Amino acid sequence: MTRRAPALRAARKNGLAVEDSGAGEDAIYEKLLTAIFEHRLPPGTKLGEDRLAGIFGVSRARIRSVLPRLAHEGVVRLEPNRGAFVAKPSVAEARDVFETRRILEPAIAQKLALDRGRRSDLAPLRQHVAAEARARASGDTRAVVRLSGEFHVLLAERSGNEVLAKAMRELASLTCLIIALYDKPSVPSCLGEEHGLIVDALAAGDGDRAARLMTEHLNHVEGNLDLVLPDDAPVDLEAALR
Repeated sequence: MTRRAPALRAARKNGLAVEDSGAGEDAIYEKLLTAIFEHRLPPGTKLGEDRLAGIFGVSRARIRSVLPRLAHEGVVRLEPNRGAFVAKPSVAEARDVFETRRILEPAIAQKLALDRGRRSDLAPLRQHVAAEARARASGDTRAVVRLSGEFHVLLAERSGNEVLAKAMRELASLTCLIIALYDKPSVPSCLGEEHGLIVDALAAGDGDRAARLMTEHLNHVEGNLDLVLPDDAPVDLEAALR
């Protein structure tokens, strides 16, 4: 307990301390996942157990419980004798992700548009699009990336197919990593107005248009990436998670 005290005090000072409890594990998981989604922890970042335990003011055992959950989501890879790293999709994997999304997501959009009961209340989707617009207006790029991914997950969840929703959550996580790794700084990877057009097609019950708009949207996202592997850069874990 004495050895942990300085780290715990530092973590509390930075607003990161989480008590060793079930809720604490969830909070650490969410903080790490959000930091990855918002590009504060870029692909390839080493997630050392000792450093994370010190940052959050918890035991290494607690960190060891969190990292496999992130690995299950596909956003962290666990390497024997090396530790945990933020996943780093290759160019080929990035193209595979978008190919998979072009197969699944137009079908999800069409299914939702043709289901009168499920498309009857699109308020959550419209509210989400509005939140994206506010983030863009304020220049909050990290929030824009996170919200853009969440839009696609929300769409899949509203389709009523949990298998599709689970697949979309994993694909959205991988896409956030791909954008973090291959994004062109001067070009927005995901255009918010395209989300609004998709919601309009859903509201009109136009399944073909919704599917077409989704395909065009995914093509635009992939086309705005620079699919050349960049050099690694050191990352300050404490600053990224503060």
